[in-house]
Amino acid sequence: MNKNELDNQINEAIMAMAKDPQNAENYHRLSELYLSQQNYDKVMSVLESLLAIHPDDVQALVGMGTMWFYEKDFRKSLSYYNKALEINPKNFLIYYNMGNVFAEWKNFPKALFYYNRAIDLNSTNPEIYNAIALLYQDFEDYVESKAYYEKALSLDPENITALVDMGNVCFKLFDYKTALELYKKVFVLNPDNKIVAICIGNTLTLMKEREQAYSYFEKALTMEGDNYKAYICYAIALSEFGEYEMAVEMYKRAINYSPKEINAQTLLANLYTNFNRIDLAMDLYKSTLNIKPNNAETYMLLGNAHYLDNDIEQAIASYRASINIEPENDEYRLIYTQALDEYIDNKRKGV
Repeated sequence: MNKNELDNQINEAIMAMAKDPQNAENYHRLSELYLSQQNYDKVMSVLESLLAIHPDDVQALVGMGTMWFYEKDFRKSLSYYNKALEINPKNFLIYYNMGNVFAEWKNFPKALFYYNRAIDLNSTNPEIYNAIALLYQDFEDYVESKAYYEKALSLDPENITALVDMGNVCFKLFDYKTALELYKKVFVLNPDNKIVAICIGNTLTLMKEREQAYSYFEKALTMEGDNYKAYICYAIALSEFGEYEMAVEMYKRAINYSPKEINAQTLLANLYTNFNRIDLAMDLYKSTLNIKPNNAETYMLLGNAHYLDNDIEQAIASYRASINIEPENDEYRLIYTQALDEYIDNKRKGV
């Protein structure tokens, strides 16, 4: 539907509401049209008007809950879902949405409870199984996650979300062959999927299929969308296959593409550190700190570079800065303590 058609339908729905202000279907129709425009403020305004007339309209209550979910106000979202549930306790969609809220709160038991209740009411909806699989994936239970993705795919074999996410789970389980098969299924269904092209390249890299990996990264770079991740993943692959000069150039492309992002700079600095180009590495670490000055990991990496350069005092200063940012990080505290003990010991020995 083009913009003019959509605007005409919105105007027709507004006129219908004016002529018959008690008809809930007109409000639902208008809210759906605004939703297709992603005009969430107007969606909420229409639904609030409907609830003022029909406070027990379950569809409107669920819609308001979803709008607040998009706004990341999960407490308000849950309050609307609870109201809807009091009116219709047999609506699977309400339980599913409540599961999403608790998943966002990282409350695994409650999220799983509501998802399972949704399954009790609608056992053939693949999106519920996808949600449970993602829940287990977020909590790093990849075996259980895979089982739920398999269930989702048994109901909808061409579900792109399930195919991609199950591929990611298999990747985490080091089952690169299955991951590759799943990613390639997605690529057949959606050959313009840039992210999946990158995933295929990453998987082929770990399977030591150099030329094929490169070909998918090249494909990804020709597709529409942000190339930053493609450059980085390509650079990592080049490093894996020992083509370090090309990897450096690819990291530089990423840096030039998004100079305010630090990931490529950090990875290039790490690569320089591996080849004892400490001066270049430190320049990049300092550059990333100018962009994100409160990054504890960067201070830790800078400290490591100073340590390799035998500048223990500067290493300790950088380690201390990382601890000031993340005082509860035991790994950082251990590295700092070891460096400090070594420094004190050397001073006592007159080194």
